[in-house]
Amino acid sequence: MSRATERGSVSIEVAVLAPAFIALMVLAGVAGRSAVAAETIDAAAHDAARAASISRTAAEARRDARNAAQQQLDWRGLSCTDTPTLTFSGSVGRETTSFDEAYGSALGQNATVTVTVACRVSFRDLRLNAVPGMPSENRIEASFTSPLDRYRSRR
Repeated sequence: MSRATERGSVSIEVAVLAPAFIALMVLAGVAGRSAVAAETIDAAAHDAARAASISRTAAEARRDARNAAQQQLDWRGLSCTDTPTLTFSGSVGRETTSFDEAYGSALGQNATVTVTVACRVSFRDLRLNAVPGMPSENRIEASFTSPLDRYRSRR
């Protein structure tokens, strides 16, 4: 086979492979952004649960948890497409209860609080029409449970 018959084959290969390579790069960007967002949401849930567990009342705990989660999200620079949602729950002994009931538990009794943080992360700037079915955003959620001090007074 002579060089004349192979002329232009590289151009055709590039034209065929370029869209696949671009799609692969976009998908890598989506995976990377999802991983960073998941780590950030996990850290926000951890900080929120810890802040809630050292508060004296359920109302203070909710406020402190929201502030701690927002500070973590701001510090790490994660922008949610909507306001992050925090869900609160608790347990007394081994029974699942409401957040308020965990704070109402008797001194000396094991109680925990759980904070779940959820956030929608946008991929609109990474969207590529060549990749059918690619989501424009993803909801990421993380929970963390922290114990209440058994011998610390709660109101």
